[in-house]
Amino acid sequence: MFIKELEADELAQLLAGDEVVELIDVRTPGEAARGVIAGGQNLPLHLLPLHADQIAHRGRKVVFYCRSGARSAQACMFMAQRGFDEAYNLRGGVISWVRNGQELVELRQSA
Repeated sequence: MFIKELEADELAQLLAGDEVVELIDVRTPGEAARGVIAGGQNLPLHLLPLHADQIAHRGRKVVFYCRSGARSAQACMFMAQRGFDEAYNLRGGVISWVRNGQELVELRQSA
C-alpha cells in the first residue's frame, strides 16, 4: 500500500501557507512532552483506532509524525486501509524536522 510522505521542508512550507493542516503526533505522552511541532496534538499510536473516524470526518489534510517516521507510517497505513486518503507521513519524523532547522514547542494540554 502506498503512503503519502512529506519531507520536513515541504511540511514547513505547507504550514506557512493558507491550507488548514492537522498535525498528529503519534508518540507516547512522555516523548511528546519533550516537544511537538507547533500546532501538533498528541494521540499515541495505540489510541488511533479509537479516534480514526473523528479524524477522517474533519475533512482536512492530516500529517502524522513520530520520532523517526516509522510509527507515523503505520498510522498512515491504518488510515488508508479505512479509505482516508488525506493522511501524510512526515518522513524522518521529528529527527528530520529538527535536523532541517525547525523547532519543537511545548505540548499544549487539552482542557
